[in-house]
Amino acid sequence: MEKVIVLDLKLKFGQTEDVIHPVLLKDDRNMVLVDCGYTGFLPVIEQAMAEKNLSCSELTHILITHQDHDHMGALSELKQKYPKIQVVASDKESPYISGKFKSLRLEQAEAMQPNLPEEQKPFGLAFCNILKNVRPVEVDLEVRDGDVLDWCGGCTILGTPGHTPGHIAVYINKKKVLITGDAAALENGELVIANPQFTLDIKEAEESLRKIINYGAKEMICYHGGIFIS
Repeated sequence: MEKVIVLDLKLKFGQTEDVIHPVLLKDDRNMVLVDCGYTGFLPVIEQAMAEKNLSCSELTHILITHQDHDHMGALSELKQKYPKIQVVASDKESPYISGKFKSLRLEQAEAMQPNLPEEQKPFGLAFCNILKNVRPVEVDLEVRDGDVLDWCGGCTILGTPGHTPGHIAVYINKKKVLITGDAAALENGELVIANPQFTLDIKEAEESLRKIINYGAKEMICYHGGIFIS
């Protein structure tokens, strides 16, 4: 049985509430988690899976679409508690996820900090500290645009750079479902560039969004926004 299961993980920052949507791919041999939330989210993920009668102990792989803290923050906790999990990421993101290179998001945040209005500097500093607290994890399998993995009868890796240089999306071939990561967000019923103010290459991000929209998926699962039906 091949299943695509969307998790709805709720979070609260001060007075702001949000929901993120990691995805589980499950078949007879594999259970793959695509992105895993913030640092400290291990109990949240375990609870969300338990509510669907699943366990993190069943996970065979975690695929990280890109290096941002809200997508890989809980990775080290998951890997420490469930060491058999194999970590999958693009070859371009792998050095950042493993800690060989400094986080590009942290570099960006640190560069912005001196230019922030005084009232925003405490938040900027706190954000830098959050990024610094993300623990690196070695990547077991590096993938590239066009690679096909055997999960759920075949999943194609799509290179979708822009938000970060090595961002990837995942297309489940049989079901025609596309997992966008941050290559697209769903806002007011429309697919848009996720956080354009933080996107590292806006032209590449626009091209990646067009690629996703024109790919022919019947359904897209956005990490920020949820499910879009074509």
